[in-house]
Amino acid sequence: MTPTPEPTGGPRTATAPPDRARRVLRAVAITACVPYLVLKTAWLGGSRIGMPEDSLLLDDPAVTAVANLVTLVLDACVIVLALLLTRPWGRRVPAWLLVVPMWTATGLLAPIMTAYPLQLLVRALGGGGSGVSAGGGGGGEGGGEGAEPFLHEWVFGMVYGGFLVQGLSLGALFALYARDRWGHLWRDRVRDLPPAGALPRAVTGAAALVALVPATLHTLWASGFAMGADGTRLAGRSTGELAVMEATSAVFPLVAVAGAGLLVLGRGGARWVGVGMGVPVRARVRVPVRVALAAAWLGSGATATWGGWITLASLGGGGIASGTSGPMYLAYACQMIAGALVAAVGARFLAGSARAYAGATPAPVRPTDAPASAAASTPGPASAPAPVPLPGTPDGPDAGDAADVRMSP
Repeated sequence: MTPTPEPTGGPRTATAPPDRARRVLRAVAITACVPYLVLKTAWLGGSRIGMPEDSLLLDDPAVTAVANLVTLVLDACVIVLALLLTRPWGRRVPAWLLVVPMWTATGLLAPIMTAYPLQLLVRALGGGGSGVSAGGGGGGEGGGEGAEPFLHEWVFGMVYGGFLVQGLSLGALFALYARDRWGHLWRDRVRDLPPAGALPRAVTGAAALVALVPATLHTLWASGFAMGADGTRLAGRSTGELAVMEATSAVFPLVAVAGAGLLVLGRGGARWVGVGMGVPVRARVRVPVRVALAAAWLGSGATATWGGWITLASLGGGGIASGTSGPMYLAYACQMIAGALVAAVGARFLAGSARAYAGATPAPVRPTDAPASAAASTPGPASAPAPVPLPGTPDGPDAGDAADVRMSP
């Protein structure tokens, strides 16, 4: 009896201890959290280390305490994620229980990792003032030239430097984990994907329209237009640092929509996105599915989480609330909506791909399922495998459909 070959490219379910590289990355991620956790714990205990006497953070102690507690818990979650991504029990965690906090962590860290180094470069070239701040749309704890002080300068280097290390190490751990557990779902290229149904295409279109609002407003503010920013906390920023911060906030919604467009439009999406970005034809049709998923993941996470975080901080009162205008609230609300829509498209795509892969993978034959007698195990016409329908036959797929059934959403 000819044995059925094991399917290739499936998830790796081994529970072996992590290799040296993963252990090092885990140690780096956990160590990078320590300074921030110590600082937040000190502030919750009543210390004012790192805060000037006239810091705006002292205007409303209750709001500041709540914000410190929330951010302390969020950073502690990085330690939990680092352990989950490297320990054998992490493979048994339900997908949603890992993906949701990891998507949130990625979204909060990605804009900081992008904007903060660029802001340091701007300052080094003489284009920025004191109090570097990173984040989406001015939500960081910082001031600009002429702004009221928030924290001493050394705090920014310690906090944002730690965030950079956390993001790099945690991102590398998640990439390795995702490759091992779900990598079989995104091995193809975008050109092999069939166009999705009407619903995901409509959701992506709605996300694109909504994303135009924050992308446009942040671009205007990055370019120096004061539309909706007069008298707000953005008005006190140095020109160079404000441009970097707002440009970053404008790019992530576009990245999110581009990734979702590639996923739902297949080959047509590669051409559509490529034309909009001026990408050569050869590069457009060779975009890997993992690149489209990464764009949707990063873009939606950064767009939605920072929109939600700054909205919550603004509604909490204090200096942030008084410095937030109507157009800024509109931008943040649209960020949350657009990011959530793109995240829904990506989740649907992965769920559909997992179902298709499970349906196309033959179940392993157990020894107890073998026939009791040798005669029964003799291959014959009744036990011969059914022929696979070929493209172009009445029972097979159309010859022009090059899509892999595993990746059908």
